[in-house]
Amino acid sequence: MLIIFIDIYYNHIVNIYFCIMTITQLEYIIAVDTYRHFSVAAEQCFITQPTLSMQIQKLEEDLGTKIFDRSKQPVIPTEIGEEILVQARVIVHEVKMMEQLIKDRQGLLQGELRVGIIPTLAPYLLPMFLHSFLQKYPDIKIKVTELTTGHIIEKLKQGKIDAGLLVTPLQDNSIIEYPLFYEEMVAYVSKSSAAFKKNYVLADDIDLGELWLLEEGHCFRNQVMNLCELRKMSNEKRHFEYESGSIETLRKMVEMNKGLTILPEMATLDFTVKQQNMVRHFKSPAPVREVSLVTHRNYVKKKLVDVLKEQVLASLPEKMILNKKTNLVKI
Repeated sequence: MLIIFIDIYYNHIVNIYFCIMTITQLEYIIAVDTYRHFSVAAEQCFITQPTLSMQIQKLEEDLGTKIFDRSKQPVIPTEIGEEILVQARVIVHEVKMMEQLIKDRQGLLQGELRVGIIPTLAPYLLPMFLHSFLQKYPDIKIKVTELTTGHIIEKLKQGKIDAGLLVTPLQDNSIIEYPLFYEEMVAYVSKSSAAFKKNYVLADDIDLGELWLLEEGHCFRNQVMNLCELRKMSNEKRHFEYESGSIETLRKMVEMNKGLTILPEMATLDFTVKQQNMVRHFKSPAPVREVSLVTHRNYVKKKLVDVLKEQVLASLPEKMILNKKTNLVKI
């Protein structure tokens, strides 16, 4: 592959570099930039480290400049290397776009789809659509990883995943959001809680001293705090604090101890009658969270993402599809 680099400075052409390079070499330098480690990058590219290093060194020799500063740990791009990597990502992206266009025109639904999903969705949403997706699209390999919202956004920008299932809006111009449904937030209360005696609860009914919360880093925690205006309240009421990374742990804490927690609607769909009796809905309009499929604005696998979106929507309970965006709680 012949690539011509034109170095322009103050609108004057200074140098023209004629360089024989391959898309593979560009993918190698992108991998090193992404993982900041030669051996990890080689692993991700399914080659040996000497092979990767040799190919990158050859590219640097052809260009007449160093792309990476190997004296740093982790390895970092040089100043000119940063600019080369920007162009490399553009070139590789455009080549992948051409490959995907051909597959789309041929009607081929195949390849790997890498998806990140937040922990407060994964245990409930994945079982709804995953089996039917795999049966309907056997030629698509779907790789799903549980990640926090921040990590999903980071990996989308780095090209490490193709799509994310999370709560929006994100307020990030580099991310495209496709809202799928609105999930109601409900209170889960023990018999000893004052809220247990009510048919419907208000945010004001939530006693901070009794509330079990998710740990920092979960967007659902932020929503609970915004819903109950906990940021304005003092922690002095709390004689014991416990923060969990799991909604299921919070549910069990309420069942086996005292107090209450806030759950997403999906977490209650398979509840027993006894557990349903501990659920209290908020007074209408009920607070909801917006669940979306998100991609980077320059994403490639449009058809694969489209069929994922279709399968998720087809798997949802009717009530969830009918939920309205009337009282959206901020992240």
